[in-house]
Amino acid sequence: MRVLVTGAAGYLGKAVVAALAAAGHEPIAMARPGAGTIPGAADTRTADLLDPAALRRAVAGVESVCHLAGLTRARESLTDPLPYFHVNTGGTIALLRAMAEADVRALVFSSTCAVYGSPEQQPMTEETPIAPPHPYASSKVAAEAVVEAQAATGSLGATILRLPNLAGGDDRDPTRLIPRVLAAAMARTPLGINGDGTAVRDYLHVDDAAAAFVAAIDRTPEPGGFAHYNIGSGRGTTILDVVAAVERETGLRVPVVHKPPAPEPSALIVDPSRAMTDLSWSPKHSDITEILQTTRFFRVADLRGR
Repeated sequence: MRVLVTGAAGYLGKAVVAALAAAGHEPIAMARPGAGTIPGAADTRTADLLDPAALRRAVAGVESVCHLAGLTRARESLTDPLPYFHVNTGGTIALLRAMAEADVRALVFSSTCAVYGSPEQQPMTEETPIAPPHPYASSKVAAEAVVEAQAATGSLGATILRLPNLAGGDDRDPTRLIPRVLAAAMARTPLGINGDGTAVRDYLHVDDAAAAFVAAIDRTPEPGGFAHYNIGSGRGTTILDVVAAVERETGLRVPVVHKPPAPEPSALIVDPSRAMTDLSWSPKHSDITEILQTTRFFRVADLRGR
C-alpha cells in the first residue's frame, strides 16, 4: 500500500517510515524543505501542512495517510498557544481537505495520552475522561474531533493512536528524560530532578509506536468508521528507576540534584489492552533496559565504564 507519512523527518516519522517499508508497504515521506534522505522512503515529497497546494501534490496517488506532523512541546504551548492550534488543528483540517479532494479515504492520526490530563485512576483507558491540561493537548483534542467528524460523513475511515512518552532509537531531544540522564552520565554533570524522583511515567519504545502505526494501517476502518486506541507499554517507571538503569547499564554514576517539586501528576500509565486485542499489536521493546540499549545517539555500550 502506498502510505503518505507526514512529519516523516521527525523522530517518530523516521521510525514509522522504516516500519512500513519493512512490512512491505510503500511509504511516501512528506517533509519540509531540507529534510534530506529518509531511510526506507520510496519517495519524498516536500510540503507543509499550511500550504494547500503542496498538500494536494503530496497526497496525489497515495492510498492511506499516517499523520504525524505537528508541534509537540507542551510547556511551549502554555506561553505561545496560537501556533499549536494553527498547525495541529488547522493543519489537520487542511490535510483532510486535500485527502478528500484526492479521494484518499484512510487515515491513522498520531495523538497523545496528554489529552487525559492527570486522572487519579490509573492506568488510563480509552474511557478515561478527556481533560487536556495545556494548549498542546487541547489542539490534539480539537484535531481528533475534526477527524471523527470527517469520518462520520462516510468519506474517511480513521484511527486515532494516543501515545505516551516515546523513547529509544534515534532519540536526540535534550528535553526528554532518558537523553538527559544519559547526557548527565556521559558528562558527569548533575541531573536536576523536580521533587523526589518518584513520579511514574509510561515509556514506549519508538519502534513499538511505529509498529502500532503499521498495525493500524493494516486495519483501518472502512470509510465511515472511526476508532481510537491508547498505545503504551502498560508499565510505570519512575525517574529514579531510569537513573538506576542508566547507572547499571553504563557503569557510570549519575549525580542527582533534587529541586523543589513541580506541579505534575504523580503517575501516568497507559492501558494498551484494547489496541493489543483489536490491532494484534503489543509493546515488545519497551522494557527500560532495552530502551537504553537501543538509544542510538548515546550508544550505551560505548558509555560503559568510561
